[in-house]
Amino acid sequence: MLDIGYALSRRFPDPPELDYGRADVHTLRHDLFCGDVYLADTKADRELSTAWGWVPVLDFAWALCDIVEQLDQDPLGSRASRPQYAELDFTESTDRMLFARRFGWVDIEADWMSPDDPPLTFSHTELRREARDFLHDLLADLTDLHESLSGNATLWSLQSRFPRVPRG
Repeated sequence: MLDIGYALSRRFPDPPELDYGRADVHTLRHDLFCGDVYLADTKADRELSTAWGWVPVLDFAWALCDIVEQLDQDPLGSRASRPQYAELDFTESTDRMLFARRFGWVDIEADWMSPDDPPLTFSHTELRREARDFLHDLLADLTDLHESLSGNATLWSLQSRFPRVPRG
């Protein structure tokens, strides 16, 4: 089972004077809400996490949702035997998370993993559902911290682009 989570950094506090309701895409994705993120396989008790404190958490959630859709471009979907690849790069370093989908399964690795560590593997369906849940839960948490964020049109568009996937 996949669990995606985050922790905001105390070293990089968000500016209280900012009008979050009017923050532009670049500011939302790259300048705010810094911390660390993790993807965990709770069944295997394994985790892939950052420990840098400066990862833009909203950008990570947004990029992860984009990547899940990018991995679903083959018309054969879960029947596709040809691997599909995507990567998530961290702008302040050379580190990347690497995603490879074959059939209905996605392997996730990172540059900072030991070469002996096997990738985390999840079904594409589970990854899509959990990535979108993570995005919506994160936005709810951030809106609790910064009430004016609830009026940001960019985030309205983001939520409508990546709606929650019903469990079923």
